[in-house]
Amino acid sequence: MGDSEGTHETPGRLSHVRETDQGPESRMVDVSEKPRTRREALAAARLRFPAGVLDEVLAGAGPKGPVTEVARVAGVLAAKRTGEWIPMCHPLALDLVEVAFQRVEGEPDCLEVRCRAACTGPTGVEMEAMVGASAAALTVYDMTKALSKGITIEAVRLLEKRGGKSGTWRAPEAD
Repeated sequence: MGDSEGTHETPGRLSHVRETDQGPESRMVDVSEKPRTRREALAAARLRFPAGVLDEVLAGAGPKGPVTEVARVAGVLAAKRTGEWIPMCHPLALDLVEVAFQRVEGEPDCLEVRCRAACTGPTGVEMEAMVGASAAALTVYDMTKALSKGITIEAVRLLEKRGGKSGTWRAPEAD
């Protein structure tokens, strides 16, 4: 169903909201006419652990197995299924999903999960990268909660995106 009489898009507005005579309504954006180009995004999620718990986790002391490997697989699977998690996202044939873990410099009890997603398609992969990072962080929590219920997940965010009409964007403090 395309735009019909009584509906319109306003440039610079939310792309998933269409104004109608009855008020705003949600919609999945039609990307059929957009060029298929290389798209890439990098997102991160941080986990903060009570003192000493992260050392245990990284030493392989997780009660449910190899924490980062299970979380890596969870992140990849979730990124591939983003269209099922987020209602207005298009299902994409991803060419790449990578999930990596690193301690945050200067914060000994903080672990950052990074997820990179890429495809050649008509729409970006920012949501796929963010869903992958989020799912991997949630999996780390699930696998380590027996060590402490005080673990928090914070700062899920886009670090950079490349491709598409808007080109390259990078978070100011992303490294």
